[in-house]
Amino acid sequence: MLRLENIQDSFKSVRVKTKAFFQGDKWKEVLVFLLFVLLALGFWLLQSLQQEYEINLTIPVKYKNVPPDISFNATVPEAITARVKDKGSVLLNYTFRRSFAPIEVSMKDVQTKNGTLSFSGNQIEENIQKQLIATTVLQGFEPRRISVPYSQRVRKQIPIVFDGDIHLKAGFLLSGDIVFSPSEVSAYATSAILDTLNEVRTVFTEISDADRSITRIVQLSKIDGVNLDPQAVSVTIPVEEYTEKTLEIPVSCDYLPPHFRIRMFPATVKVTCSVPLSRFKNLSEEMFEIHIPYKELEQSVSGTLPVTLTKKPDWVHGVTLTPDKIEFILEHIE
Repeated sequence: MLRLENIQDSFKSVRVKTKAFFQGDKWKEVLVFLLFVLLALGFWLLQSLQQEYEINLTIPVKYKNVPPDISFNATVPEAITARVKDKGSVLLNYTFRRSFAPIEVSMKDVQTKNGTLSFSGNQIEENIQKQLIATTVLQGFEPRRISVPYSQRVRKQIPIVFDGDIHLKAGFLLSGDIVFSPSEVSAYATSAILDTLNEVRTVFTEISDADRSITRIVQLSKIDGVNLDPQAVSVTIPVEEYTEKTLEIPVSCDYLPPHFRIRMFPATVKVTCSVPLSRFKNLSEEMFEIHIPYKELEQSVSGTLPVTLTKKPDWVHGVTLTPDKIEFILEHIE
């Protein structure tokens, strides 16, 4: 109990001393001193901002209207570094508040002689000056001009392949092939590269819980040294609800000699499959066939053979046969 009272007395003493300090003349002197320091800093900053300085500004370069069959043979400048001079207050505006529009270099509007794209220093300077405040002096810029050699590439039509994962809701399946529009893209590159290029893949795309057909614009994966036109395609993924249907399909024998007769047990097989809901009524026994070649009957020692479908629609899935084997008797006819 005594220890608790000592702690309380200590806190009380600190509180009293703190209160006395803030109410005393020393605290007022500290406040006055800090105020003068802040005023001095403010005057110094204002004076500094009125002086002239030089800084570097980075202005991006954008290349427009470049045909897909054109390949630059050297690295193109992606930015111009401009050296400017002005008051500190103006330069602060450039640094923190002002954004520069890219300098646009269009192959339609600039010189393209002897396989070289040229953008003169005067054109660069004119584009920079348009974005500077009137008081700002342009001291210089790099590069002084843009001159990039280019060559024409070979063209080849390449089919598109979907790259991704498609996750469907329960009871839904793909009801057909994935459709691309366009189905092929123009690839521009050297002959050596195009000779090894057989497909263009989309960027990896994941589809989750699909319960209807989906159409999306998907970008194509970039390939080093290849220009693609277009760079994105429309991808349609056909999705439909499926249901189960069972049909009785007769088993027949191919190439049975006329002096033989065959008895099969059973003579029909139950075929169970998943079918799109929209085609459920259209699915019939005539769309399926089960044929066993006579040679297999001849070679069978056990009198049993496995059965498989020899014909079925492409749009049915998950086919099961019951039974998957049959017994047979081969009889000679007199």
